[in-house]
Amino acid sequence: MYDSTNICSNTSGSIGRGRYLSTESNKIDEPLKVEEAETVNVPPPPAEKLLVLGGTGFVGSHICKEALHRGLSVASLSRSGKSSVPESWANKVQWHQGDLLSGDSWKEALTGVTSIVSCVGGFGSNSYMYKINGTANITAIRAAAEKGVKRFVYISAADTGVINYFLQGYYDGKRAAETELLVRYPYGHVILRPGFIYGNRRVGSMEVPLGVIGSPLEMLLQHAKPLTQIPLVGPLLTPPVNVTAVAKVAVRAAIDPVFPPGIVDVHGLQRYSQQK
Repeated sequence: MYDSTNICSNTSGSIGRGRYLSTESNKIDEPLKVEEAETVNVPPPPAEKLLVLGGTGFVGSHICKEALHRGLSVASLSRSGKSSVPESWANKVQWHQGDLLSGDSWKEALTGVTSIVSCVGGFGSNSYMYKINGTANITAIRAAAEKGVKRFVYISAADTGVINYFLQGYYDGKRAAETELLVRYPYGHVILRPGFIYGNRRVGSMEVPLGVIGSPLEMLLQHAKPLTQIPLVGPLLTPPVNVTAVAKVAVRAAIDPVFPPGIVDVHGLQRYSQQK
């Protein structure tokens, strides 16, 4: 039969006192040796730089302004180059002149860019509309993917029912660009599909207050969503949306990594624009 008192007397302490059982009592009171950690210079994360394609246009200029308001570095690429907007924010944008349908010189605008919002689009003959809405954007999407740009937001357009037949090149081009974006950016794309976009639109030296028509229509039609499901004519009842709402959602979609990829219709634009 073992004598428990002998066990305790041969150890450096008792379990009841919370001492470690050890045959080398001098280990208990030794200070803990801590080696100094080596200082490693970790570079800061890269700053967000947004490139707005078509940044001199009605929607594009509002997107540039919203991005600057959020503290981003902002660049713009357009065929006209620098904006003629007589406002102080325009001096903070890095303006590039270039044509997506002509050569590769415009690709220098992609340097340092982390996200893109494309507002490139236009009207004309069916062949021209397909090129400017489709081919130009497809070229930009492919170049951005090859350059490693993280996110790409495309300002597309809502289905307008019967009007689609009269603007076939416009909508065919938009949908072709959307398809390319899904292929090149399966997890980093956002497609915005607004209908009529209203706000103060500058034409030369004049400002046209499109909100005089758009704002009342938005209030009237925003609760008529079930009616938009009527074939052919239903899409004509899609409510207008304010250009500031489009700009706010576009910039958020471009820089927020948790913004879900996919298509955002006019009702989604209204919802996201109201979130903080």
